[in-house]
Amino acid sequence: MLAPVMAHAQDAADAGYDDEAIVVTATRRASTVQDVPINISAVTASQLEEQRTQDLGEIARTVPGVYIVDAGQRQGNNIVFRGLNADPLGSNDGDNSGGGTVAIYLGEIPLYVDLRANDLERVEFLIGPQGTLYGAGTLGGAIRYIPKRPQFDAVSGEVRTDLYAYNHGDGISTDTGMTINFPIASNLAFRASLDYLNDQGFIDYPFVVTAIGQVNPNDFAGSGNLKRFKDVNWVDTVSGRAALRWKPIDALDVNLTYYYQDQRTGGRQISGYRLGQTPLLDSNGDYQSFPVPIGKYDSPLRVLEPNQRKNQLVALEMVADLDFADLTSATGYSRFDDKGNRDQTDLLITLEYSYEAFPNFTSRTLEQGKEETFTQELRLVSKTPGPLSWILGGFYNHQKSNSFSKEFTPFLDTYYGTVYPENLEYYQVSKGKLEEKAVYGELSYKITPQWQVTAGGRYYWYDFVTESAFDLPLFEVAFNGREPGTYVLDFEKGGQKDKGFLWKLNTSYDVTPDAMVYATVSKGYRIGNSNGIAACPPDFDPTDPSNGQTLCALPHEFQYGPDETTNYEIGFKTQWLNRRLTINGAAYYIDWSNPQLSSATQAGNLPIIINGGGAESKGFELSFAFQATRAFSIRGNYSYTDPKLTADTPNLIRYSVGPGFPSLYEDGLKGDRLPGSPRHSGSLFIDYKREVAPDTELGFSYKLSAQSNVLTRTGGRGGGVTLPGFSIHGAAITLNYKGLSVQGYVDNIFDKFAEVGVRGTPDSAQVVFNENGDPVYVRSYGTYPIAPRVIGLRSTLSF
Repeated sequence: MLAPVMAHAQDAADAGYDDEAIVVTATRRASTVQDVPINISAVTASQLEEQRTQDLGEIARTVPGVYIVDAGQRQGNNIVFRGLNADPLGSNDGDNSGGGTVAIYLGEIPLYVDLRANDLERVEFLIGPQGTLYGAGTLGGAIRYIPKRPQFDAVSGEVRTDLYAYNHGDGISTDTGMTINFPIASNLAFRASLDYLNDQGFIDYPFVVTAIGQVNPNDFAGSGNLKRFKDVNWVDTVSGRAALRWKPIDALDVNLTYYYQDQRTGGRQISGYRLGQTPLLDSNGDYQSFPVPIGKYDSPLRVLEPNQRKNQLVALEMVADLDFADLTSATGYSRFDDKGNRDQTDLLITLEYSYEAFPNFTSRTLEQGKEETFTQELRLVSKTPGPLSWILGGFYNHQKSNSFSKEFTPFLDTYYGTVYPENLEYYQVSKGKLEEKAVYGELSYKITPQWQVTAGGRYYWYDFVTESAFDLPLFEVAFNGREPGTYVLDFEKGGQKDKGFLWKLNTSYDVTPDAMVYATVSKGYRIGNSNGIAACPPDFDPTDPSNGQTLCALPHEFQYGPDETTNYEIGFKTQWLNRRLTINGAAYYIDWSNPQLSSATQAGNLPIIINGGGAESKGFELSFAFQATRAFSIRGNYSYTDPKLTADTPNLIRYSVGPGFPSLYEDGLKGDRLPGSPRHSGSLFIDYKREVAPDTELGFSYKLSAQSNVLTRTGGRGGGVTLPGFSIHGAAITLNYKGLSVQGYVDNIFDKFAEVGVRGTPDSAQVVFNENGDPVYVRSYGTYPIAPRVIGLRSTLSF
């Protein structure tokens, strides 16, 4: 239901209800949520269905301490646990890490993917650093998708449909799928699921040029140069899974699974409404307004921005009962492919190389990347009786990545007086290879039947090698006489090696059979690397205009080191009124050393990462679940998060002060609030069900999620925006008859226009002029809104 941290349902024997306790395995042992002495949440399959939560952004609204910048499906969305994010909010084009502070597992295999939540047993959230058991990338915590395994007992399946419409979009969206479970023999079973999402979208692109480089993108006079495209942020997603389970003997369970998800989107979920309301500073120091209205669900961009993200995983998971311990082997091979197109016009204009002088100037990019990963984990988990228990494991990860980015400026060659039809203005290639190894273990001892102590450790070492190169082909052809079609890529080698040790201490005490208190100290880490950019020449001055289009890294911009978090936490888990009322809570303090922060080079404004001086996050989380009667239940949660810098960080925030777009830098100061998550957030879920006829149940549910404001840049500095807090409401009526469930629902009932992310800053909203003296509007500033009101009808048939 709403507060998944309360996912331990009422025990039938004690409370008289049919619900069973939810078993989780995130600690590498099977236990209930209430019995695990750490902060863990579990959202079950039935809760996912009842709350209509189909992706991580929607699920996160029901989990205390978790916030996801849900900016649509085109780009990677930051996953923030307990406020651990120091990067300014942005477009996250090409990102496949979720921000890098939270690890995601698909079963036993680490794999970042925003998976469609179909045919899952549950989704587990481990809140707080998890470095000992889960390794790199767990500064804030970990998320585990737990799929339903093939069953040997009977043929079964499910057919699901969802028809829905957006208040500000056209057409009917559909989400359909099916699952089949088929026993082949008494010890061999097959299970497969296939789903297709056709989301019609709700963001229009009203200012798309009809021919890139051949018409003026700033001609709004109805000359036919611009065309409106409706509902461009459509999403088509095909997701599926095929699993074979074999149990040749009772002591061996083998699961071979193939996962597939292919997601195609038509454009950004971005609004230019704020741009249309902002005074635009022009090159003469005067203010103008955008010449035509921009609606709340209108993008200001000039070209369509389709994108495709494809994830594939083959996983072999085996568990052998050795009597004294369970031996688990998890082998995974995954591949991620990303290909997209985006409007690059604004970035090139703000580089101040006079691109805007060409009246028809419009630029687009083509970006493509591939990432292949092999992982192997072996783990022993003790089973012998007695006060002592242990876990011992080893982990290996090998990852290769390749990507390129091409910026095209059609017909700019003609303007320059040369012939180069490809008009490739910028070409960058990046390669990487990561090898990571680790050994880890945990030792637990029950001092008394009520009091246990656990200590854990992980020793890791990694070797990360990178290569990166770029070229400026059009510049070289037009001004240096290079032969068209020739590229010069001088690869800059980089990388980093490191090793270290992480540790964890945990203790818990059962005050009563229904009340536990616990305390934890745990650590998490993230690897470092070079930024893969060529070093600037000695005594290079990035502010000297005579250096022209020089792209390079100053000495402090060349590489960045690993960062670590240390979490200090106390919590309680309690049940009352014969286990009909559950109240859980936790308070924490997290010390973040050498945080990795996004920045940009002073020469060429290339994106880089730097290390900050330090940061912290402190707060608390509360959850409750109350089964008032057999028919009526209510669940809710609240979290308070206060993340901030603990040391000054020089040159943290790049900004500009117009007229023009000079690269200025502002320091992050001690005490500055970190961006990307609200201080206050909470949610509520109310459910009422009653039997209205034999085998027939009618239910009503209501849900609410609310949050306070979010900063888009550290401390609100450098032209950062404070996005207002908001609340959204949803309701549903559900009819269940035997294996059929039909639900009519409304989400975002009051059609709230709420913004969760931003692209650019108000300072970038300026006007420059082309060679004819006509205005050229820079349109990089925009926000990412949540979906407007949705009305839909869902059905599920189980057999």
